[in-house]
Amino acid sequence: MEYRRMGRSGLQLSVVSFGSWVTFHKQINDGSADELMGIAYDNGINFFDNAETYALGESEKMMGRVLKNKNWDRTSYTLSSKAFFGWRGKNNKPNQTGLSRKHLMEACHEALQRLQTDYLDLYFCHRPDTNVPIEEVVWTMHNLIQQGKVLYWGTSQWSGAEIMEAHRVAHQYNLIAPTVEQPQYNMFERFKMEQDYLPVFNNVGMGTTIWSPLAAGFLTGKYNNGIPEGSRLAIEGFDWLKDRWIQESKLEKVKKLSLLADELGVSLAALSIAWTIKNPHVTTAILGATKKKQLEENLKALDAVTLLSAEVIEKIESILQNKPVMDLA
Repeated sequence: MEYRRMGRSGLQLSVVSFGSWVTFHKQINDGSADELMGIAYDNGINFFDNAETYALGESEKMMGRVLKNKNWDRTSYTLSSKAFFGWRGKNNKPNQTGLSRKHLMEACHEALQRLQTDYLDLYFCHRPDTNVPIEEVVWTMHNLIQQGKVLYWGTSQWSGAEIMEAHRVAHQYNLIAPTVEQPQYNMFERFKMEQDYLPVFNNVGMGTTIWSPLAAGFLTGKYNNGIPEGSRLAIEGFDWLKDRWIQESKLEKVKKLSLLADELGVSLAALSIAWTIKNPHVTTAILGATKKKQLEENLKALDAVTLLSAEVIEKIESILQNKPVMDLA
């Protein structure tokens, strides 16, 4: 396993990690979660990702039960949660969502209870909140760190400008700034990582914990001939994912990528994850497997990185034809 420093912080994360979005509680039970987290940990993965809104809190509870059962040395792994959407779904009331001091504090306490831990290694503001002054957000996260409940704080799906504004406020008041961002990044979702965040990387050196490196499973090729029963895109309530990925032009590109992966002797999944972690600005890519075979296949991305020569990257770009271009207008 390769470990990378999270931006300019001292924290080291395994270059691939394990997350629970969609899978925990919705697709797998405690037994499967226990097996998959065990495989991940035994292969050197040291970052496990979660959020208050995943399965409306049940995902954190499941991960908490597994971690209690495993009884691993708490210093050997890192654990995250995120706050913004709340966990009560349609029953959310005012102050039970967003980034107010009240919600961030209470959501942190609830996450600690569900995960059965004393502190979070990483705590993310799951979306920007235009209704809350950025000073309130930065002060709150700073206070949570001072209280020992959080070790590092970060953002998720923020723009480069919003992240830099948080750093400006932190500098102005001598507070702890965000050190990590969790964006989506894969062969079809490139703008933030390859263009919008470049000034952030250059100026403050943010780490990144990438979600959906396989584009919700689309980059495994399993949707090339329709949507298999039991797959992520078949789950009720995830139609937005289906609409985003199941498009004829994208399917044609995935089929060509599958042929390239065959030529290289690797799975499309391994090739796609390898492509993601090839980017030096990626600290870790979060895997979200539901089966042992899937996870073991995804871990082969660590070896597939060596296949990504300049020539292979060029072939991938000729298929994708979606590399962000700086607008000079």
